[in-house]
Amino acid sequence: MATITVGDENASPIELYYEDHGSGRPVVLLAGWPFDARSWEPQLHPLLEAGYRVVAVDRRGFGRSSFPTVGYDFDTLSADVDILIRHLDLNDATLVGFSLGTGEVARYIGRFGTERLASAVLLESLTPTFKQSDDNPKGVDEAGVKGVQQAILDDRFAWLTGMMGNFLNLDDYQGTLVSEDTVRSMWSAGAEASPYATWACPQTWLEDFHADLERFDVPTLIMHGTADRILSIDGQGARAHEALPAARYIEVEGGPHINPVTHSAEVNRELLRFLADPS
Repeated sequence: MATITVGDENASPIELYYEDHGSGRPVVLLAGWPFDARSWEPQLHPLLEAGYRVVAVDRRGFGRSSFPTVGYDFDTLSADVDILIRHLDLNDATLVGFSLGTGEVARYIGRFGTERLASAVLLESLTPTFKQSDDNPKGVDEAGVKGVQQAILDDRFAWLTGMMGNFLNLDDYQGTLVSEDTVRSMWSAGAEASPYATWACPQTWLEDFHADLERFDVPTLIMHGTADRILSIDGQGARAHEALPAARYIEVEGGPHINPVTHSAEVNRELLRFLADPS
């Protein structure tokens, strides 16, 4: 729908693609990796029907945005979000992040505060940290990150096919909660992403967001699937709530990682309830 320049690489502009629909209070949607704004399709119509202005963005390296080989760190990605919010002069906005997008939400608030925000939503949270530790034994370490990156280098498309199974728990839900057509569409979106960006983003999984979460002073919703095979509910959802005890915390029973697709009715219901009454 539109693009905005957020930087440059070798004198070529780095442009973010975004869509801006509706005219109510703004809801900004930040997608997961390795997908883009199209993954929010199950949420788009309900949000517009409820009267919200919906801004959905393709982060750099994904979807219809530019494919640079720089800027795949949360300081840069959150700065991209800030540029977009200021460009559109959004106020009283809700930032909604899914998976990698939750890191952008956290770092945005950590760096830029909440002056323009009314609330925040963390779906399948990467916060407070995905790094493996004694209190997060199901997290990832440097070797795990490098293993994923090597698999992407070896055969990105075969790797993506394997990931789709665990993103959506296809052994349980294909043909019931998710169609083969949806899987094919999402696979294609992931395959269309920049090979470099797809490879670079896993390094961000080692980021620590504890300091960013300390700056959260707006109502926050945390939702996490109980059957998430990527970001475990004990290691991520529960710990995010521990770090933000005042947040509204919802467990999506049986929800896989991409439960906004498989469990869209429940996710949309809770999201709309929160937006209408975040207190």
